[in-house]
Amino acid sequence: MHPPEIFDRAARRLRRDRIAGAYADHDFLRNAMIDGLLDRLASVKREFREVLDLGAFDGSFALPGARIARLDPGRRFAAATGGVQADEDRLPFRDASFDLVVSAGSLDTVNDLPGALALVRRALRPDGLFLAAFTGAGSLATLRAALRQAEGENPAPRLHPQIDVRAAGDLLMRAGFALPVADIETLDVRYASFGRLLDDLRGMGASNILAGRRAMRRDVLARAAAAFAQRAEADGRTTERFAIIYLTGWAPSPDQPTPARRGSATASLAAAIGKRD
Repeated sequence: MHPPEIFDRAARRLRRDRIAGAYADHDFLRNAMIDGLLDRLASVKREFREVLDLGAFDGSFALPGARIARLDPGRRFAAATGGVQADEDRLPFRDASFDLVVSAGSLDTVNDLPGALALVRRALRPDGLFLAAFTGAGSLATLRAALRQAEGENPAPRLHPQIDVRAAGDLLMRAGFALPVADIETLDVRYASFGRLLDDLRGMGASNILAGRRAMRRDVLARAAAAFAQRAEADGRTTERFAIIYLTGWAPSPDQPTPARRGSATASLAAAIGKRD
């Protein structure tokens, strides 16, 4: 018997298809993740020729000189990038097919994340590299507080469960990666309105796809908007935080060095994005 799934797979695919045409208007968070992945990749002194972009969205990840296969749950994103449509925890690739797998902004809504990580490790060749980024614990704290204030003692399931950086590192180890590292960076975005935040979340494919989701009544939405506005600063803008977890792991190989003690680091990207009008 399979355990109940947290996310609605069909809704996830449909939401991605709906946002494909205007994704570039809301892709700032994934762009920040890709920049972080490329920074980490720049410190690796080797070339990668066979690459998998896992959860590719619009295919904006690029690596000169590499052949990049792309996979996305959404039909439109997969078709536009010449990729494969599939879920990240149901990979259709043979073992040892890639020397690099990257994933930006996708793994936080995968039903079987431990299984997905195990499949990624199997898809990597020995000493292949896995780099990933996704939103984790600490994200959308202002939205969470506004919804809690709006709904009182019986809140409906609105926001997705979030993985913290320590648990993310443990998942890498459980999946069999060598030299696992998990670290976190924060990105603060200042919003002119509650509606603008919701527009971004919808546009980046981050709206509610929980299997047990319920529609939000208009009165609850109005109270949430008011609670969000109450948290505004002097200029009328409200700050929302996105916590980006980065994962780095290697497929085991006999000639790898002994792993160092695992840790994490925190940095702020508050100045990177500016305002969302």
